[in-house]
Parts: sequence; structure tokens; C-alpha cells
Amino acid sequence: MVDESLVCFTRDKNSKSETNLNDEYFRFQFYIFLGLSRVSDFGFRVYNDLMSHSVIFCGTPDFALPSLQALLTDDAFNVTLVITQPDRPAGRKRTLTPPPVKIFAEKNGIPVFQPENINVELRDYMEKNNIAKPDFLVVVAYGKILRQVILDLPLIAPINVHGSLLPRWRGASPVEHAVLAGDAETGVTVQVMALELDAGPILSMRSLPIEPRATSHELRDTLSKIGAKLLVETLKKPLKTQPQPTSDITICGKLERDDGKVDPTTMTAEEIDRKVRALNPWPSVQCMAEGHKLKLIETSLDATTRSTPLPCAHQTTLHLVTVQEAGKKPMIAADWKRGLH
Repeated sequence: MVDESLVCFTRDKNSKSETNLNDEYFRFQFYIFLGLSRVSDFGFRVYNDLMSHSVIFCGTPDFALPSLQALLTDDAFNVTLVITQPDRPAGRKRTLTPPPVKIFAEKNGIPVFQPENINVELRDYMEKNNIAKPDFLVVVAYGKILRQVILDLPLIAPINVHGSLLPRWRGASPVEHAVLAGDAETGVTVQVMALELDAGPILSMRSLPIEPRATSHELRDTLSKIGAKLLVETLKKPLKTQPQPTSDITICGKLERDDGKVDPTTMTAEEIDRKVRALNPWPSVQCMAEGHKLKLIETSLDATTRSTPLPCAHQTTLHLVTVQEAGKKPMIAADWKRGLH
């Protein structure tokens, strides 16, 4: 008799059987056949727990690194290819800079592919380099929309680690928008990817309270680690999905530089403070104070020995803690204010 704890399944790449659909969501149904040891007529293969699942990983920024590292260090997975965005100019000197995921993958000897258009280029690249279809396509903050031709590539499922509790904050900047909205909690969702952005069935979720003074930078770091652990735990178990709720859906787009502009005459201290905690280091927050254009690096709703007050709308006061004028270094706001006189 086959021990059920040692059995997992994938769709065979040569099988014509399709995953069942129900209400436009994928449902993965796994059947155990005693004594089955080869590809069956149902298009499934049986593996024991000593065999690893092949993975093609798509990711670009630091947020994706813990997930990639978790897959690389777990014997249950074999990362055959890392896909990341092309090197881009960065910094004042616009130096061509590789993304963090590329640097990490190359240090660990994993092949790297950097297409301008993954939807057009990936299949040809895989054929030319004899790269087999993976069991899982794992996508973590890749930064590009994937079309159905790519979502259909893995033998089991395309998987995404998303930095929110879906369906809240579908889109490109969920962590920043959770801070901007003053949410009490956020979290991570592992989902099966669908063509509609971040609308796939949910495999697992884990929540995280947002502390009153939390920044998006701090939350991203914590959520990336939570997501990595949840990803591995989820993929090592039978995949059980549930559809996303159709109510309370919120959407967040890609952040733009203008998102960081604030006006103290029309915005309250709390609104500006949330922007400072959400939008640093990019796109950063800019405002006029004492006739000077300032980048607000750190603010507070309470006065400190290092702060200087900034009157805001509705008789509220924001306390500037660290600021930066164009072409100058960041400095303590109280010192900046004294330097004006």
C-alpha cells in the first residue's frame, strides 16, 4: 500500500487533460492510485518525498530574495532558472545596475534570464537552452504582467507571493498603500496566478499587525521573510485553494514620483506623516517649508528635541525630524531650522 504522506502529484506535460474550472478559478484535484509508479492515463505522476519539484523563479527586488533563498535551501525544490528584469541605470551617475535577484542568483550558480518582454521571449529561450517546463513557476515582485502563455507553462501551477491580504491591495504597491491608508494589519498571500491581476485563488495567508509608527521599508522586510516561509510550507503540502472574496476589493497602482508631493495647507499632519512612512526612500516626500523645498525623511506627530514644527491643515501640526534640501545632506530638522536665521 502507498503511504499517502509520501505522495504528491503533477500534471504530466504530455497529457491533454486540463485542470477543472469552477467559477473561473483553478481547482487542483489529486487522486491516489495504489501501486501507480508511472505516468497514468489520467496524466499524473507519483513522487515520493525525496524527489524535488522543479521551479522557475521570477523576481527582481530585495523583497524576492528570501523566497528565492528558501527555495534554494530546501531539498524539496530545484530552481532551474531565475528570471529577473534587465539591468537598469541607477543613482545620480545613472550607472547600469543589476537587480538584487540577479546578483544573488549568480552568486549561487543559478542561470539567469533577463528578458525585456517575458511573454514573447521566454518559450524560445527555454527551447534554445533545453530548459524543461517546471513543476512550479514562482513569481515574487517580478514587476511585469504575465500573459496566459506564461501562466500555462508550469506543470502544476503558477504561484505568486503577494504582500497583502488579498483581495485588499491588489496591484504593484500593496505595502505602501497599507501604510498610506492607516490599515491596522497587512500580511502575505500565496495565490495561484490568474490572468486578472492578483485575482487568483488563495492557497494560504498569514497576517501581520501594523505598528503605529511602522514604515513600508520595515514592513517589506518582515513580510518578505514571512512570505518565504509561507511559500515553502504551502508548496510542500497538497494544494488546496479557495476563491478570493468578491467584495472589499481594493486596487493599488505603481508608485510615481508625483505621489510624494504634499501640501501642508491642504493636508493634515497625519496624512503627511503616513506618506513619509510609506514613500521613503522612493518616491520620497517633498514639500515647501519656510520658503525652501524639502525632502521629508522622518517626521513625527509628537515634538522631540530634534524636531521643528510644520503647521498643517485643520489646525494640525507635523513635527519634522530629518529633512534634506536639494544638493545637501540629510540633517536634523531642528538644526536646519536654526541655520535659517
